[in-house]
Amino acid sequence: MQQPPPAQRIRLRYFKQGPARFASQQDFARAFERALRRAHTPMAYSSGFSPHPRISYSNSVPTGVASRAEYLEIALARPIDPELARAELNRVLPRGFQIMAAVEADGGALAESLTHSLWGIELGVAGLAEATAVFLAADEVIVRRMGKSGVREFNVRETVVALEAESGAALLRAVTGPGKIVARPSDVLAGLCAVSPALAIPGVPLATRLAQGSWVDGQVHDLFGPSESLG
Repeated sequence: MQQPPPAQRIRLRYFKQGPARFASQQDFARAFERALRRAHTPMAYSSGFSPHPRISYSNSVPTGVASRAEYLEIALARPIDPELARAELNRVLPRGFQIMAAVEADGGALAESLTHSLWGIELGVAGLAEATAVFLAADEVIVRRMGKSGVREFNVRETVVALEAESGAALLRAVTGPGKIVARPSDVLAGLCAVSPALAIPGVPLATRLAQGSWVDGQVHDLFGPSESLG
């Protein structure tokens, strides 16, 4: 069945925090679609034999990583106030997910605006500042990651555009951008350990995506609100 074109698109920024960070992207998608139904959001649907809500997800964080800057867009069958949509969805979303901002989409491709991410990684280990300096001075830092097709090696240094240790090495802030493989916080930590084998990182540090957007003049220009910067 042919569906009419959407009457409006709304862009949402949401948090993923606390125990919710262990939910996969598929888990979130199911929870979000349930929330749309419970909030009576007038969704636009795809055409064909199995219509589904028109939702565009982009650049989800790895499972176990928190985020303050996740984005998605929804297409609606009739126009509504974005703030009303935000309030109604927050009323029914599971704990740990919260929509922080909602605006009418400008028509541009969402993924094209989300080229860089600012990460905060809680560490508090000795020697982090020194390892950071060695990492930044290197032209190549090879790390390994296990994927569906086996172990892959890649140069994580080419994807890290900024890196600094803050507050006496209690927090590592990293900006990652495009590369052959999209770098995760765990890849950055693996790279630090590769250039500084004596660096002891206990357990699995808490990582949070602090901002997502374009990288201009030393700042990640987020799609909502003020930009985040390093230095």
